[in-house]
Amino acid sequence: MSDEPHPYEEGKRAGVHPLIVILGILLGLWLFVFLIVPSSKNKQATGTEGPTGPVIEDPEAAPVLFKVQATVLDMNAISLTVPPEATESQVAGLLKLFKKDRLSGTLTDLLPATTAGHKLGDHAVADIFIVSDAQYAQPDVIRILTRGAHAPGNLYPQAIPFEVAMEAIRGHYRIDLNDTGNPDSASLGFADESGVHSKHYRKIF
Repeated sequence: MSDEPHPYEEGKRAGVHPLIVILGILLGLWLFVFLIVPSSKNKQATGTEGPTGPVIEDPEAAPVLFKVQATVLDMNAISLTVPPEATESQVAGLLKLFKKDRLSGTLTDLLPATTAGHKLGDHAVADIFIVSDAQYAQPDVIRILTRGAHAPGNLYPQAIPFEVAMEAIRGHYRIDLNDTGNPDSASLGFADESGVHSKHYRKIF
């Protein structure tokens, strides 16, 4: 007889069970991914999301006066000007007023139609840009903004660079009634569809 506590016996497995080894490897990989690799929730692609801090609004802020500067029908876009002294709270209030009127069907009382005669309404699709400097409310600038940051410059010559025009936008309201999941979106500042946004971008709704 052998004096060893666990002598080898034919037909019995020697060492650790393979299932335990596999489970150990899987647990190790999971810990590696969890602890070492950054979570996708914490990753932020450059220029895709703006600051998420709340906009401080003054409920007693007086409604801001605005003027329609241009209607760019080929882009379903409208540009408005507000006074330079208008506060962020007032601009946010104006964006919310537009949404309220859009929902009640009275937006055409405030703004010209962008899709006149459309089955979904006169503002079925609309980009509404709010600026304080009228030079950034001109049709050529609005076309630059609606095409987005990645439009080829040789195809669409730009008198004003997209990055400069974007920073002049004080508020933006996008309506797309074809998108039933999110027909209204608005922000202080501006972000195009690729996610490139201005320095002062803040989502309102």
